[in-house]
Amino acid sequence: MISLAKRTTKIDSSGIRKVFALAAKMENPINLSIGQPHFDVPEDIKETAIAAIRAGKNSYTQTAGLDEFREKIKRQYVHRGLDLGDVLITSGVSGGILLAFLAVLDEGDEIIIPDPFFVMYKHLANFIGARPVYLDTYPDFQPNPEKLEKLITPRTKAILINSPCNPTGVIFTKEMLQAATKIAEKHGLLIISDEIYEPFLYDQDTLQSPAEFYPYTLILSGFSKSVAMTGWRLGYAYGPKDIVAAMINIQMYSFVCAPSFAQHAGMTALDIDLSPTRADYRRKRDLIYNGLKDRFHVVRPGGAFYIFPEAPNGDGDEFVRQAIENNLLVVPGSVFSERKTHFRISFAAEDHTIERGIEVLNRMADATH
Repeated sequence: MISLAKRTTKIDSSGIRKVFALAAKMENPINLSIGQPHFDVPEDIKETAIAAIRAGKNSYTQTAGLDEFREKIKRQYVHRGLDLGDVLITSGVSGGILLAFLAVLDEGDEIIIPDPFFVMYKHLANFIGARPVYLDTYPDFQPNPEKLEKLITPRTKAILINSPCNPTGVIFTKEMLQAATKIAEKHGLLIISDEIYEPFLYDQDTLQSPAEFYPYTLILSGFSKSVAMTGWRLGYAYGPKDIVAAMINIQMYSFVCAPSFAQHAGMTALDIDLSPTRADYRRKRDLIYNGLKDRFHVVRPGGAFYIFPEAPNGDGDEFVRQAIENNLLVVPGSVFSERKTHFRISFAAEDHTIERGIEVLNRMADATH
């Protein structure tokens, strides 16, 4: 039997997917585990995709994506004063993360990642032989600039920002972003800013991007969360021309291009009014936060659709195991962190599911005291 490449040992099956698989075997679970919108793709987007398929727009596009689509994305940023360079259409933000890491990080290079973090950052960095360096942000989940600068070494190539953050829902402050960009500029680093949850803002109208303070920023975003196109695999990268050009070259020999019909639908998605969705999820945020705050140490999320409570017994893994025994699916914080003290809840669910989850969690918390 042939031996597998050593790089395969550097990644583990996603803890989120393990919970997802478990849910399929449980009877009517209270599922607050998966980061997927609870609504369907809007009809206008579906109709655009169907029309594109029927019109024969099913072949490869240019590797970088449809020119019209790329220009439309760029215009939206330039309108905000962000003229960073070029746009690449990617196969989801996940595809964009992989391309960015491959374009920027050599084996042994370091990338600074605030902890807690989206699970993919760690595993993809390890997979390509780079070294993830974790910036501990507990207990308020706001990165500390002084701690950030102390982590920089001659091998540091990039700083990763994810705001609003998965798994905490925290939005990084303007002051933190300004400080981080000054540090990046001082040391000649790239900032990779994962802004997939930008549409989900609950206490402010617009998201401040590090690109507002530092042009050598690569923005990653997409359509999986805002309009529920999770299975359509459509995202984009917008940033410095040299970085994007390298990503395009790698995409040419890997993903080839993002799905063509989805790119046509994406042009319609850019025009969808997301304010009703934002209002609905703001209400869900308030429901889950107000339901848990009296029994759990928890930071109020400012965006995304996650909340990251501390387990009452200080062991998120054990608490999640007990939650599963109570037919409740949540994700252990150790999936997203070098610590295991917390657990993640996704409130992208129907209200009655959230309410059932709150009841179980509070009952469990009471039992630990």
